[in-house]
Amino acid sequence: MKLDPTKMKDWQIAEAAEDNLKSAASLVQELGLKDDEWSPYGHVLAKIDVTKVLKRVGEGKKGKYIDVTAITPTALGEGKTTTTLGLVQGLGKLGKSVIGCIRQPSGGPTFNIKGSAAGGGLAQVVPLTSLSLGLTGDIDAITNANNLAMVALNARMQHERNHDDAWLAQRGLKRLDIDENKIQFRWAIDFCAQGLRNIDIGNGGPLDGYTCKSGFYITVASEVMAILAMSADLADLRKRLSKIIVAYSKSGAPVTTADLEVDGAMCALLVNAIKPTMMQSIEGQPMFVHAGPFANIAIGQNSVVADRLASALADYVVTESGFASDMGFEKFWNIKCRASGLKPAAVVLVATVRALKAHGGAPAVKAGLPLDPVYTTENLELLEKGCENLLAHIDIIRKSGVQPVVCLNAFYTDTPAERELVRKVAEGAGAKFAVSDHWLKGGEGAIDLAKAVIAAADEPNDFHFLCDLNDSLTSRIEKQVKEVYGGDGVDFEPAALEKLKAFEANPETAHLPVCMAKTQYSLSHDPKLLGRPKGWRLPVKDVLIYQGAGLIVPVAGEIKLMPGTSASPAFRRVDVDVETGKVRGLF
Repeated sequence: MKLDPTKMKDWQIAEAAEDNLKSAASLVQELGLKDDEWSPYGHVLAKIDVTKVLKRVGEGKKGKYIDVTAITPTALGEGKTTTTLGLVQGLGKLGKSVIGCIRQPSGGPTFNIKGSAAGGGLAQVVPLTSLSLGLTGDIDAITNANNLAMVALNARMQHERNHDDAWLAQRGLKRLDIDENKIQFRWAIDFCAQGLRNIDIGNGGPLDGYTCKSGFYITVASEVMAILAMSADLADLRKRLSKIIVAYSKSGAPVTTADLEVDGAMCALLVNAIKPTMMQSIEGQPMFVHAGPFANIAIGQNSVVADRLASALADYVVTESGFASDMGFEKFWNIKCRASGLKPAAVVLVATVRALKAHGGAPAVKAGLPLDPVYTTENLELLEKGCENLLAHIDIIRKSGVQPVVCLNAFYTDTPAERELVRKVAEGAGAKFAVSDHWLKGGEGAIDLAKAVIAAADEPNDFHFLCDLNDSLTSRIEKQVKEVYGGDGVDFEPAALEKLKAFEANPETAHLPVCMAKTQYSLSHDPKLLGRPKGWRLPVKDVLIYQGAGLIVPVAGEIKLMPGTSASPAFRRVDVDVETGKVRGLF
C-alpha cells in the first residue's frame, strides 16, 4: 500500500505502517541486547534495563549526539518531532547506525490541541495508538507516585490536627507542624483540566482529611516527572525522590517526602518507569521513548538514561528538546548535558515558512481555525521580516559553542523563492542549511538534512555552559535573560528575591541549575512580542524549588502549571472501530 500524506491522515498512515513493524525481539537483536536486558510489552514494544546494558557494554563508546530544537513556534508547532523522526530515517537511509530519543506525549495535548507528538506524515514513531494512550504506563506511575505524596501530606496534617504528641509518638511519628499556607506540592492529572487548578480539599468533618487550599498540575509539569528525566539510574531516582519539598513547617523548615516516609513507596511505583520504552520509526529504526516534561514549565527533555543508553549503542543519537531554542535547547545545554555528561556534536534548528511569516507580522495562527491565505501564498516581505527570529535562535545556539544546522521543514505550499530566501538568511549567518521533505517522503526526503548533520558532527566545536554554577542565582538568571532571550534585564518581585536570597544562603540549593518557566511563544515573557523583541525586561514573580530534580525554577509572566482545554479539542475526533477495536482519529 502506497502511503500518501497528502491524501491520508497521520493515524491512517500509522495504522497502515503497523502491518510491517519489526518485532521487539528483532529490534533488540539488532541492538545486540541480551535476553535479561529487556522485557517485551506485547509484540513490538519493550522496556530496556539501562543499568544492565551499560554495566555490560560500558559507556566508552559515544555515539555522535545530535539535538533537535526550533525557532519560536506557532500554536500548531513547527514539526520538531517530525523532523527528529525524519533525521533518524534519513541517517538510516545512508546506512548509519542511529537511535532516536523522544519524550512520551502527555494526555493533555494528545486530547487537546497539539496532538500526540508522534511526528507526522511519513516521519512518525509507531505504533501511534500505544504511544498516545498510555504506552507502558510511565505517566500513570508518575501520577500515582505524585498523588501518593499528597495523600501522605494531607493524612499527616489531619492526624497532627486531631491528636497530641503522645498519640503520634506511639505510632512512631514526630510532629512536623506543617503550615497549611506553605504547601508546595499539588495533585497531578495528565489532562488539561483548568477547573482543577485551584480547589478546596478536606471538606466535611475531622475524619475527611485536612481542610485547606490545594490544586492540580498536569503530570508532565510535576517534579516527579522532572526527576525521572534527570535521574541517572534507579538509585539516583530513589535519592532524588526523598529530597522533594512538599511543604514548610510553621517555623520555616522544609518538609520532604522523606519526612513523610513516603519516598520509598513512591520509588516502588516507579521501578519500571525508570526503564525507557523502545519503539520504532515508521522505517524501522529504534526509538527510545522516555519521560515527557514540558519545556515552558519544566525541563522539556526526554530522559538522561535514554540518551546515555542510545549513545552507548549507536553511532548517531538524535534527541529532541521541547519548544524553541530559548526554552528546550537552553535547558538541554545548561541542565541536561551537565547531568548526562554528554556533549552535542551538532544541533538542528527547525524552521518553517509558516512560523517565520507569523513572526513577520502575519495574522495569528490559531489552532482549530483555518490559516489565513498569506500562509499558503508567496509573501517574501513578511518572510524576510520574520527571519529575525531565526537569526536570534542561531545566535542562541552559537553561544553554546556549536554551529547550528538550520532545517527548513518543508510544507508543500512553500514556494521556491521562499525556500531560497530562508537559505540565504541562514547561510548568511554562517549556519549550515538543508530543506527537508521528510513529512512527504520519509527518510528519502531527509537525506540532504542527514548529510548536513553528518558534516556538522564531524567538525570540532567548543561546547561550553553559559554560566558557572558557583555564580549567584540572581546573576545567572540575569545572564540568561540578556544573552539568551535578548532582554535588557530582570525585575524580581520582592517575594521572589527573598526566596532567591534564601536559596543562595543554603549550600544545598545555591549551586543548582536554573530552569526558567516562561511562555514558549516569544523570546520574552509576553506571547504577543513576536520576532526578535527589543527593549523589554523579564518579570520574575516567584521562584520554585524542585530540590529532588535539582532545579531552581523562576516563574516569569503568567505561567499555568495546568493548561486549559480548548473549545475544539482533539478528543472530539477520536473514536474506536467497534468491529476491529482499532482507535481512529489520533494525530
